[in-house]
Amino acid sequence: FCGDLCDYLIVEADGNKIIKNIGGCAISFAKFLNYHSHRILKPYIRENGKLIEVDLEKALDKAADILVNAKYPLIFGLSSTSIEANEHAIELAEILHGAIDNTSVFCHGPTALAVQEVGAVRYTFAIAIHLADLVIFWGCNPLAAHLNHISRIVLREGKYVKGRKERKIVVIDVRKTATANFADLYIQVEPGKDLELLTALRMAIRDLEIETPIIAGVPKEKVLELAEMMKTARYGVIFFGLGITMTGAKYRNIVAAIKLVQELNEWTKFGLIPMRGHYNVTGANQVSLWNTGYPYAVDYSRGFPKMIIGVTSATDLLANGDVDALLVIASDPAAHFPRKAIEHLSKIPVIVIDAKWSLTTAFADVIIPAGLVGIECEGSAYRMDEVPLHLKKVVDPPPGILCDANILERLINKVKTKMGLKT
Repeated sequence: FCGDLCDYLIVEADGNKIIKNIGGCAISFAKFLNYHSHRILKPYIRENGKLIEVDLEKALDKAADILVNAKYPLIFGLSSTSIEANEHAIELAEILHGAIDNTSVFCHGPTALAVQEVGAVRYTFAIAIHLADLVIFWGCNPLAAHLNHISRIVLREGKYVKGRKERKIVVIDVRKTATANFADLYIQVEPGKDLELLTALRMAIRDLEIETPIIAGVPKEKVLELAEMMKTARYGVIFFGLGITMTGAKYRNIVAAIKLVQELNEWTKFGLIPMRGHYNVTGANQVSLWNTGYPYAVDYSRGFPKMIIGVTSATDLLANGDVDALLVIASDPAAHFPRKAIEHLSKIPVIVIDAKWSLTTAFADVIIPAGLVGIECEGSAYRMDEVPLHLKKVVDPPPGILCDANILERLINKVKTKMGLKT
């Protein structure tokens, strides 16, 4: 659960078992060394309230029946699988005239909306490593969530910046975190008041008078100090997390942050990088964008893609009881969605394609096991800075288990056959 996609790991295998992970963090160790734990090893269908083990063809056939007979199915997940699987899922949603959504609906969805409204000024990690002499972490705590991020970006010696000693670190958060203890300047903002602070910074950048002595719980002097640090930096980067995407003004926070960075580029070089969670949630947004024009919450009920926030997202469709079937791919919505959404989820047919048992599998009518991308399957994924990377296969999947992309390809063929379409 990290969007850094560290590409320098050395993973050693003995036969078909991973025995060592060199360079990884605790999240990486858990993923690579415990990949075999809690695995779904056989397909299942639910009959008379009980899960019955079946072969893959029967499970796919049952899944296809559910989707074809549904009036308005929903496909959800896709942030912990490959780009290739995402492309197949969007094709399936279009064929079924259903809806498709990914996990950015409850994390960086506001970021995607803000970018569509005002654009973006993005950096890659390379710029941050080699050129950035000012790094700001806003509403995120990488020392707890993205464990190699600090050593990879901040402590690392770049071509033009000699590591931590030549970098200033600023942390803006509602509480003093582990990352804040590491900072040159820590600014404690009042919960839900990030938009006020962003607006004050934009005023300070343009030398406009700030009349109030306290802004969002921050003394005006600190706001002016930070504005000066931003303007005098040679290269600056803001890493931002759910602390501003899911609080207060939500996507308006990101609009203000983007405009702040755009205005800073009149003085110096500045960029934004969202701290993404699921390893390919950025890729899920990208695939959705290039196929539909929308980053998430896409509806195909009329045969063409559309997105209506508050209507076509997975949480809204389930909470409002709009969908009559659910296909979950590499995700666990039952563990994270609101209660009202889960109540409807429990009343409709659910298909789960995943590698491991989860709370959602307890509701499933069809369970299809899948291989883990980047461990048992090859595939592509997007790093949080929107750089696509190839994920290698390290070991073979358990016998009879296919990758998500292959499963979806076969499911699409079955759906097309049942609908009388050309395969």
